[in-house]
Amino acid sequence: MKNEVPVVVAFFTGMLMVVSLFIPHPVVSTPASVVRQWAIIITAFAYVLGVANIARISLHNVKRRQRDWQYKAALVFALATMATIGIALGIESGGVFDWIYLNMYVPMQATMFSLLAFYIASAAYRAFRARSPEATFLLVTAAIVMLGRVPIGEKIWSGFPGLTEWIMEVPNMAAKRGIMIGAALGAISTGLKMILGLERSYLGGD
Repeated sequence: MKNEVPVVVAFFTGMLMVVSLFIPHPVVSTPASVVRQWAIIITAFAYVLGVANIARISLHNVKRRQRDWQYKAALVFALATMATIGIALGIESGGVFDWIYLNMYVPMQATMFSLLAFYIASAAYRAFRARSPEATFLLVTAAIVMLGRVPIGEKIWSGFPGLTEWIMEVPNMAAKRGIMIGAALGAISTGLKMILGLERSYLGGD
């Protein structure tokens, strides 16, 4: 009974959502809308539980002085500070909460993405070695795209920008859409497995 009830709920909820997309009748769309509102409420509670779980695990690591406990302490301090300021003073534009977000969080986020650029450059260096015909093709294409994105490329040859746009809009877009179609098919198959009860990892089992 412990596992059967969630599976039955998932089946009827999933089928209701699927049917509501194909049959826009109030008999179906009205309960589907109610279920969506329930999902928003459940998501809000899930966020609260997630924050509480992160705080509990971080405080446990700080108390036991485990590895990198200083970062956990900074996380708990920042979490408590932002939550207190947001609840006490609000999150209106131009307030303290907004100032901390724009002047601390956004610069730190930009710093993280800047560091990622070095890892991307390292990965590109390893991937662009012309050890095979495919790698050579990738190297030449990447070089054309990079030259078409900088002013010096246009100085070398005026056709680089146009060729770069064609590469981005035609072969690159085709590959991107293929990946998106594959991801969509994977999401559909996973959803069907969950609706039919074949996938039960959300119950906590294997």
